[in-house]
Amino acid sequence: MPQIRISDAARFLGVSDDTVRRWIDSGNLAGSKDASGYAAVDGLELAQLARKQAVLPEDPTGIGSSARNRFVGLVTDIIIDKVMAQVELQCGPHRVVSLMSAEAVRELGLEPGSVATAVVKATTVIVETPQGKGTV
Repeated sequence: MPQIRISDAARFLGVSDDTVRRWIDSGNLAGSKDASGYAAVDGLELAQLARKQAVLPEDPTGIGSSARNRFVGLVTDIIIDKVMAQVELQCGPHRVVSLMSAEAVRELGLEPGSVATAVVKATTVIVETPQGKGTV
């Protein structure tokens, strides 16, 4: 099982190192030492905790969709010209940028501060790991 150092675990979950240590002390997360003797947590257990804590706001549209990657958030910036627009959303810890027509921005009534849902349906998703990691 991969071991994740405390500082990296904290960074992945968007919390402080002390929070991860408190979770270990309270038994919410099992601590151990990695091969170098540093405090660490089990990667699988950390992934399960991350999934459990990753709660985005409910999608206000109520629309059924085959797309599983739906990110509800706030529009933070719009750059628009005559034909095209770049719309930026902050969806929890994720920044999502969409390029769309200027007409679509107007029709949707998008403006900074409005609530929107980014729907991602891709045929290609690239997954990367640090060099030398993730091999079986």
